[in-house]
Amino acid sequence: MSAEGLAVLLRSFHLPTMAGIWEQSVTRAERENWGYKRLLQYLCESEAQDRRERKMQRLFKESDLPEGKTLGNLDEQLLTPKIRRLLPTLLEGHFVERAENILAFGLPGRGKTHFLVALGRELILRHRHTVLFAPTFKLVQRLLAAKKEFRLEKELRRLDSYSAIILDDIGYVQQDRQEMEVLFTFLAERYERRSVLISSNLVFSKWDQIFKDPMTTMAAIDRLVHHATILEFNGPSIRDQQGRDRRKGQAEPPEVPFGSTASLAPDGAKDSVPPKGTSPKD
Repeated sequence: MSAEGLAVLLRSFHLPTMAGIWEQSVTRAERENWGYKRLLQYLCESEAQDRRERKMQRLFKESDLPEGKTLGNLDEQLLTPKIRRLLPTLLEGHFVERAENILAFGLPGRGKTHFLVALGRELILRHRHTVLFAPTFKLVQRLLAAKKEFRLEKELRRLDSYSAIILDDIGYVQQDRQEMEVLFTFLAERYERRSVLISSNLVFSKWDQIFKDPMTTMAAIDRLVHHATILEFNGPSIRDQQGRDRRKGQAEPPEVPFGSTASLAPDGAKDSVPPKGTSPKD
C-alpha cells in the first residue's frame, strides 16, 4: 500500500495525527534505525498527545471561563488562612466526583470570582472535568427562554453534561417568580448529582431577595449546603488595593481617585458572609 493510501486508511479509523505524520515518521525511523515496535509506539503516543491537547482546547472553549484569572496570578496571601489551607484539597478535584458544592461569600472585590475561575481552570487542566462559567443572570435568562419554548428539560440535560458549573454573582439576581422557578429547578436537578460553584455577596438570610418565597429560599439553601464547602472572602478589597498600587507611580494622584471606596452589596450590607453558628434553616 502506498503512503497516501495508508494515510487515507488511518483517517478512516479516526487517527488523523498518525495520518499526518506517517511519512515523516517512517523517514525518521529509517534514518535512526528504529524498529517497527518503536515506530508504532511513536505514532500511538503522538496520536494520544494530540487527542489530549484537542480535548483540552475543546473543554476550555466550551467552559466560557474568563481569560486572565488563573491560579498563577492569584495572590494567595490575600486569601484567608482557612481558604489557603483548603486550596490544595480543592485542587485535587474530589469534590466534583462527589457532586459537592463550593459556596464563596464576600463583598465585591474580594476575589471570589477569580478564585472560582482559577479553580475551574485547574479542574480542566488537571482532571479533564467539564466546567461551565456563567453569570447567574445569563443562565437564568437561558433557562427562561428554554421554558418559554417548551425545551427546558432538554436544556437542563445539556447543562447536566457539565461536571461543575460556576454561577457568578448570584446575589445580583433580582428575579420575578418565573425566573426564580427556573433557577430553583436548575439547582434541584443538580442536587447530589453534579457540582455547583457559587459566588454571592448576600448572606443566606437575604436570599429571599433572590427566590422571593421563604419556603423556596429555604429549600434552595438546604440543597446547596447539604454537601458543600463554604468559603468566606472577608479581607480587604483586592480591586482597591490594585488601584492604589497603580496610583503609587503617579506624580500627582487625583485628590479623590476613582474606585478608592469599596463598593457594597446591592442592599448596602456590610457583612456578606453566612453568620457563624447559624443554620440555613434558622
